[in-house]
Amino acid sequence: MAYQTIEVRKLTPVIGAEIHGVDLSKDLGNQQFQEIHDALMENLVVFFRDQKMTIDQHKAFGRRFGKLHVHPNAPQDLPDHKDILVIKADENSKHVAGEEWHSDVTCDEEPPMGSILYLHTVPPDGGGATMFANMYAAFDGLSKPMQRFLEGLTAVHDSAKAHFYRVKTTDRDDKTYPRTEHPIVRTHPVTGRKALFVNRGFTNRIMGLKKREGDALLEMLFQHIETPEFQCRFHWQPNSVAFWDNRATQHRALFDYHPHRRYGHRVTVCGDKPFYRA
Repeated sequence: MAYQTIEVRKLTPVIGAEIHGVDLSKDLGNQQFQEIHDALMENLVVFFRDQKMTIDQHKAFGRRFGKLHVHPNAPQDLPDHKDILVIKADENSKHVAGEEWHSDVTCDEEPPMGSILYLHTVPPDGGGATMFANMYAAFDGLSKPMQRFLEGLTAVHDSAKAHFYRVKTTDRDDKTYPRTEHPIVRTHPVTGRKALFVNRGFTNRIMGLKKREGDALLEMLFQHIETPEFQCRFHWQPNSVAFWDNRATQHRALFDYHPHRRYGHRVTVCGDKPFYRA
C-alpha cells in the first residue's frame, strides 16, 4: 500500500508496523488520518516513536477513530478522565494487567474497536515488551473442517473471569461485570476477513457443547493462538505509542522488569457488536 503523508515500516510480514512522519499531539489532516487508519487495517497494530502527548491530546487522537470507551470496572485513577486507563507497575507490583493473551473487554456486548497505549516511562533494561498476535492468521491456520465447525458456534465472554480481582474492591460505585455471547469466528466490519474471536482472558464457555468438550476445544484454540509465527513483539522506548485493532488481534504484556517502573495511559475506542457473515 502506498502512503504519501506517513512512512510505514513493517515489523514482520504477518503483523505490526512502525509509522514515522507524524506528530500525534497535533490535529491530523484528513489524508494523514486516513493513511494511519489504512496502515492499521493492513498491519493490525501500528507503533509510533518519540511522541509527547498530553492527556487531552491523547484523547483527541483516539476520538478521530470513534467515541471513547469507559471500562466497566477498572480503577479510575484520573476522576476527570474516566475514559483514561492508567497503566502502571512499580517495585510494589506483584502482577500487571494483561499478562494473559486477550483482546480488550470482549465481555462487552459491543467490544472496543481499538486501544491506544502511550507509555512515557519504561524499564531501563528493555523489559516490558508487548506481544501481539494476528487472529486472521490464527483462523487461516486451522484445518478446513475445523474452520467450518467453528463458524457455527458462539462462546461466552465473562468479565468475572478476567476481572475477578476487582470484585471486592470499593473504589467505584458503578462497576459492572458484563457477560456476553459472541461468534467464535468474527467477520471484520471493515476488511470483511474472518478472525478467530476467543481469548484466554475472557472466554469461558462454548454454547451448545458439553463442558468437557468445550473446555478441550477452547484450550486447543488458546494454544493455537499462541503460535509464534502469528506474532510480533514491540519493545517499548520512552514516549512510544501502540495502536491495535481489537477485532483482529490479541496481545499479552510481559512482566519481566520487576522492580522497575512502567507507566502510561490508554484510551480505548468504542466498537460494534461482533457478527459472522458466511
